[in-house]
Amino acid sequence: MAKKKRTTPQNATGTSNVSPAAPGTPQPQQVLAPPPQAALWDRTVMVLALTVLIAPAVGVPHDEMVPDTLKSIVVALGVLAAALVFFWQRRDRRDSLRWHALMWLPLALMVYALGSMAWSHTYLGAVEAIRWFIFSVLLWLGLNTLTRGRTMLLAWGVHGGVVLAGVWAALQFWMDLRYIPQGPNPASTFANRNFYAEFAACTIPFSALLLARARGIGQIALLATTSAFVIVTIMMTGTRSALVAMWVQLLLVLPVVGVLYRRQFEFNRWSALQRIMAIGLLLATIAGLGMIHTGNARLIEEHRADARGLTALERGFKRTASITVADGSLGVRFMMWRATSRIIQARPLSGVGAGAWEVNVPLYTTERALVETDYDYVHNEFLQLLAEYGLTGWIFLMLLMAYLLRATWQTLRDTSAQGQSEAPLRAVALTALLALFIVSNAGFPWRLASTCALFALCLAILAASDAQRGDRGFTTAMRLGWRPAFSQGLAVASIGCLALAGYIAKQAIECESRIVRAYKIALAISQSGDHQNPAWAQHKADAVRLVREGIDINPHYRKLTPRVADEMARWGDWKNATWVWETVAASRPYVVVIMTNIARGHALAGNMDKALEYVGRARKVQPAVLSARSLEVVLLSRNGQEPKALMLAREALAENSYDYDLVNAAFVLGWRGGDFELARKAMDLRMKDWPASRADGYAQLGNMYLTEKRPDKALESFRQAVQLTPEAQRKALLPQIPQAYWPQAGLVR
Repeated sequence: MAKKKRTTPQNATGTSNVSPAAPGTPQPQQVLAPPPQAALWDRTVMVLALTVLIAPAVGVPHDEMVPDTLKSIVVALGVLAAALVFFWQRRDRRDSLRWHALMWLPLALMVYALGSMAWSHTYLGAVEAIRWFIFSVLLWLGLNTLTRGRTMLLAWGVHGGVVLAGVWAALQFWMDLRYIPQGPNPASTFANRNFYAEFAACTIPFSALLLARARGIGQIALLATTSAFVIVTIMMTGTRSALVAMWVQLLLVLPVVGVLYRRQFEFNRWSALQRIMAIGLLLATIAGLGMIHTGNARLIEEHRADARGLTALERGFKRTASITVADGSLGVRFMMWRATSRIIQARPLSGVGAGAWEVNVPLYTTERALVETDYDYVHNEFLQLLAEYGLTGWIFLMLLMAYLLRATWQTLRDTSAQGQSEAPLRAVALTALLALFIVSNAGFPWRLASTCALFALCLAILAASDAQRGDRGFTTAMRLGWRPAFSQGLAVASIGCLALAGYIAKQAIECESRIVRAYKIALAISQSGDHQNPAWAQHKADAVRLVREGIDINPHYRKLTPRVADEMARWGDWKNATWVWETVAASRPYVVVIMTNIARGHALAGNMDKALEYVGRARKVQPAVLSARSLEVVLLSRNGQEPKALMLAREALAENSYDYDLVNAAFVLGWRGGDFELARKAMDLRMKDWPASRADGYAQLGNMYLTEKRPDKALESFRQAVQLTPEAQRKALLPQIPQAYWPQAGLVR
């Protein structure tokens, strides 16, 4: 006689391991078991674990491409390969799969991104759609494969990845290793220390989970040492948002999790020796490695300037204590956040389009210090989501937060055997998401491949746990009917997606490598100090060719393209610089600094009408921006429109809105136009705000006084000019002062 099937909670390997419930105890709902049912070493999860191991660990030597481009390629190919493995394994299976309400959230963002391509920015919308597609696939794969045991395998991948990335960061901090180029460092393989620190902070719960479940002296020692090492590397970066996230986890959340679920952890069964060893190794590693002085010259200079600390411990504590509203970097972020809040107010329903914040933000920036080409993101994920996705973004955030609050409540309140078994993993995922949301307030970790993959996997852990707990329904987990033909078709689709991803990766690498090489050449020519040397001719031609080839591959790429043009302008190739800037302006039409650069290029080429056209476009976007305002005055004066230029100069000085070029132009225009009072005011402002120019300023004032027929004032100004000029440099004043005044001014004896 066949035995009746019964569903019971599963242990780490997916097998039954729960004592019978006492009479009257509520029985758990039937779980939605993952397919295949029991294998711990599931190949799909192995591919995912390998992906999260490799992505943070690999970098780009010699700065041949943007590091996150490589990481995005690794994550995308890894997720698609995992999908292929998953569907191939199921090509002959009929058992149902899982669906979860969480799946609708990234899919909604993907649909919006695809739709916004039609009315916003096609390229940026497509990039966002691909990002959310990969996110959705990763979430669904995790939902259908993760058990407690398999999640531990995934945790090993996460921990291994951050440790390997941390080794790079440590070598950069201690030895100034420059094999992988960095911006703000130590950046590990992430190009920017903030990116590494944000990622590392989100991995701490996974490392803590592994340590808490470690068995044996060797495993405990390994995990205690490496976990402490990761903490030290976060302190090395001095990234304050990551430090806050780290302290919140270490001092508040993880101790509470450890106390609440101590019976589910191995450390509750450790011997006294094992506990002493674990605590001792943690503290000794942090103290020992944390007190090693940096050998990085740039970090030593940072310490001299800002007293940031020369050791990891000093840096971590001092940077945490330095968090203030008045901080300069926060000030820049506040400026971006204010501009973004205006976007949200203006476009609350439609948003500006997926990925299109960087395109539209100049239209909403009122500050004179503009958000320009170096800022692709808001440095606040929540504000950026609302600004770009509008109502869809609002719905995403509200539903996500509602789900996470519900998941937290259920985790704390579920006292069933199954609920208690699932609680530690759920707590780990929720803690990692808390860290992610903390760093998301001052950065853009969702846009970075490794951290975004962690985001999706944490949601997948929660969703899979909902299914394991039997938490079913339209709003949570549900069964998804399945046929072998579906798996076969999706396996073929996965192959197609892999081929397409490979092609996109190839194009991205070729585009970036060409533009990076062009930038390196252009920068070398600029820094040579001898850019007119004929020996540079071929190198200049190579730079132009490479940047053209890169733009031909992707005309919307702009991370480095403007910098190539900037360097070209520095070594005098304004023609090609202007062409490159114009390609940027075609894709990002509201960046004022790009438009003013184009205007200067056209002016130098003698195309004054075109120059004034671009200045007009810049002024339309930002009427008060100084660079455009002063350039307009200069160009109008050169184009025979001096009365208009003089009027604009008067308005600018009356509003106390000026830069060096504008006060210079105002002085000349005032002098020529007979408005000597304006000229004097302009020169007084120049000499006050730019004191190094005082000697030259007095010489020019002296000549203007001669025009006014005020010789006494002229002589007084000439004397001031001579007195302010070192004796060894006074010969340079001779052409600026009429010869008749040389003896009286003290130029000759």
